[in-house]
Amino acid sequence: MNTGLQLYNTLSRKKELFQPLNAPNVGMYVCGPTVYSDVHLGNCRTFISFDLIFRYLKYAGYKVRYVRNITDAGHLEGDRDEGDDKFAKRAKLEQLEPMEIVQKYTLGFHDVLRMFNTQPPSIEPTATGHIIEQIEMIKVIMANGYGYEVDGNVYFDVEKYSKEYNYTILTNRNLEDMLNNTRELGGQDEKRGRLDFALWIKAKPETLMQWQSPWGMGFPGWHIECSAMSAKYLGAEFDIHGGGMDLAATHHTNEIAQSEACSHKQPARYWMHTNMLTVNGTRMSKSAGNGFLPLELFTGDHPLLKKGYSPMTVKFFMLQAHYRSTLDFSNDALDASEKGFRRLMSAIGLLDKLSVSEQNDFDIDALKEKCINAMNDDFNSPILVAELFEAVRIINTVYDGKGKISAEELEKLKQLINDFVFDILGLKDEDAGSNDLNGVLDMVINLRTEAKANKDYATSDRIRIGLQELGIQLKDGKEGTTWSKA
Repeated sequence: MNTGLQLYNTLSRKKELFQPLNAPNVGMYVCGPTVYSDVHLGNCRTFISFDLIFRYLKYAGYKVRYVRNITDAGHLEGDRDEGDDKFAKRAKLEQLEPMEIVQKYTLGFHDVLRMFNTQPPSIEPTATGHIIEQIEMIKVIMANGYGYEVDGNVYFDVEKYSKEYNYTILTNRNLEDMLNNTRELGGQDEKRGRLDFALWIKAKPETLMQWQSPWGMGFPGWHIECSAMSAKYLGAEFDIHGGGMDLAATHHTNEIAQSEACSHKQPARYWMHTNMLTVNGTRMSKSAGNGFLPLELFTGDHPLLKKGYSPMTVKFFMLQAHYRSTLDFSNDALDASEKGFRRLMSAIGLLDKLSVSEQNDFDIDALKEKCINAMNDDFNSPILVAELFEAVRIINTVYDGKGKISAEELEKLKQLINDFVFDILGLKDEDAGSNDLNGVLDMVINLRTEAKANKDYATSDRIRIGLQELGIQLKDGKEGTTWSKA
């Protein structure tokens, strides 16, 4: 088992040696989407990043239980328990039942992640499927003195909690500054403190999604679902909790408070957060008009895009930046990633065409060690990608006859590519399933071979040049003609 993994912990604000509570078992909870609209690229980056982490932990020898929730109830428009319910608002706009909205956008979310070739989590619980667990956790929080009811609404008492625990442990913010920057409670506000948040919300008569509780008909607050579901499936204490950095200040801060108020234990040992997306240096957002959906990126159907990019190109682009770094979208950056991805896949396509030798010029074990070191350094995918292009250089050198590789080292190289490109990065050759193309090219190559045998060099050259113009490069060798993408 790999025991040298270092990861950045938002709690301590530094890299730490990863030491699971119950190795080789690892529990990982990641906040999933709120399924009231199409999944956006920021979400996709988070889930691609944690897919990478999930894959590498398994490669390192751990048995991972990966839990990623679906928020399908209880998420109001504002973080201060105000505004309309997101599902009810969308349901009115589309003239559908709220659960039709949930079904529509959950399916869409899964479709997009399949395009990115991410693996499904071990468990994908929904908020509506765990109402009982949320109610039971609220009851314990109230029994422990950290919650209070006002006319069917239940709130978390942040001031009471802060006397015994560090409410801002995740963000290291000053509690007094937070209070000063929070508006005064209005006369109609039922909360005792300005930072208090809802555990349970009283439903209006017209509310479609509501459940019976000890406090009357209502629905859970946004934060309680993750505390309840992570505890159910991973225990009161588990290893990794992840999500986008935008969740740290409110959602994850309140999750920690709820969990500690219930079990008196810090829920996760390591908190990990992905960074934001920008477009041409400006933060991506709908209001700025520079936000585009994954399908718009794939088709190029957006004013800021000059063309579409394949899902694997986009994924490769994301993996070329560290998950904690800002990722800036631009046509030039995507073009560069497209070329890089094609170069990687073209080289991999040559692996089975390489000739082995008694001599060997390459140390694949040393290259593998560099790849592992990159991933052990807080899942540093851009360094891993750079090391993989050393593998590309080796493949091309051998294919061009400028270097020699032994059968043993070639097998190691093939295993390295399979492990790090396909199993860990989760990339795939989008043209790999094109058996028709392989058949057509084999036929064309045979026609060219016949033309050469008949000394019809004009036809032979015409075929070679025509294929080259289409991006197909031919190479004549002792064992026949092979092809690769240029």
